Amino acid sequence: MVAASCYHFFINKSHQILTHTTTIDGIITFFKMTNKNNPSLNLALCGSLLLSIILLLSKPSHQALDDNDIGFIIPNPRLLKAYIALQFWKLSITSDPNGFTSNWCGPNVCNYTGVYCAPAPDDPDCLTVAGIDLNQANIAGTLPEKLGLLQDLALFHINSNRFCGTIPDSFRNMQLLFELDVSNNQFSGCFPSVVLCLPSLKFLDIRFNQFEGEIPSAVFDLKLDALFLNNNKFTSSLPNNIGNSPVSVLVLANNNFDSCLPPSLTKMAGTLNEIILANAKLKGCLLKDIGLLNQVTVFDVSFNNLVGSLPESMGNMKSLEQLNVAHNNLSGAIPNSICCLPKLENFTYSYNFFCTEPLACLKLKVKDDRQNCIPNRPFQRSPMECKAFYSHPVDCGASCCLPRRPAPSTASAPTTLAAAPEHPEDWGAFSPGHLHHP
Repeated sequence: MVAASCYHFFINKSHQILTHTTTIDGIITFFKMTNKNNPSLNLALCGSLLLSIILLLSKPSHQALDDNDIGFIIPNPRLLKAYIALQFWKLSITSDPNGFTSNWCGPNVCNYTGVYCAPAPDDPDCLTVAGIDLNQANIAGTLPEKLGLLQDLALFHINSNRFCGTIPDSFRNMQLLFELDVSNNQFSGCFPSVVLCLPSLKFLDIRFNQFEGEIPSAVFDLKLDALFLNNNKFTSSLPNNIGNSPVSVLVLANNNFDSCLPPSLTKMAGTLNEIILANAKLKGCLLKDIGLLNQVTVFDVSFNNLVGSLPESMGNMKSLEQLNVAHNNLSGAIPNSICCLPKLENFTYSYNFFCTEPLACLKLKVKDDRQNCIPNRPFQRSPMECKAFYSHPVDCGASCCLPRRPAPSTASAPTTLAAAPEHPEDWGAFSPGHLHHP
């Protein structure tokens, strides 16, 4: 009887509703006024009927609403918003071969696969959608603007799917969002600047996509704990304020920065545990005070165009477990203090031009010193190649990273390293799931 009353009421008022109610909050307000003037009408039931009208009008003509989407009760306005958001998202999905969203129908959004509910932070008596986890679902589609209705969302995980397009600007409404993981998809365009408007964000993972252009310097002013931007097409230089970031994990590998290491990097000493900058087109010399990063356990700058020697200060990186500087133009003697670091297990310095290595390096559990200029070691560069390299003095300022020293009159232009292989052997280290949020 109530359903029939709602139905006839909306048939008579549908033009007024669809003409004057332009937002979801407006719809809810209209429902409350309706319920006050018509006590026999159930607020949530009438809301679901109106929603069906809206969805029907917005749905492509070749698709039809399921019968379960009509005539049910949604417990509260927050779940009503969630229902609307999820139904619009379902309409934006073009392929779901494993049927993850096959049960996304009916009023019980908290029972939808990949949808997690919890009491609202500001109202423990009100249930709301707090998390989305569709990792590795192999779903294709886009993210609709209506997802911004999920204002209580704390976790949004959709890695390893086939979503494309951009991150909707409406995500700025997710003021409680703590973790955002859209890695290993097909998103493209500029850096999703909407993440700069998320005050609660601590974990940002957009790796393995097609984002391009500049990385806003403001990203490094966010109070993040982990930042994964690797395997995209970013081309900007690393910003000078990178040291403002309080992250414990920073992965920027496999981009096209064509940049030197900013001096402020060592300001991250208080929080940084892992930094991976492999194959990022880095140039210039390593910072002399890089050893200030004494809490770092993983330091990887392999497959770049770095020159100069390993700084003596690296001997102060007492927490270092894995050090990879392979495939650069580094030279000189390897400091004994580095190979004597108490926790160092893996030191890879192959494909450089180092001329000596201390005995301590040979005693490490895992090391790789191939293709250097080290006497009496196997698989080294030819004497001719080493002589040619050392005939040109290293200039850390040649890449405009530091003021250039006057070049000797007889010195010719320094040689450059060939482009890094398209698929470095250790790229697997940067795959989604290898490094996890603490």
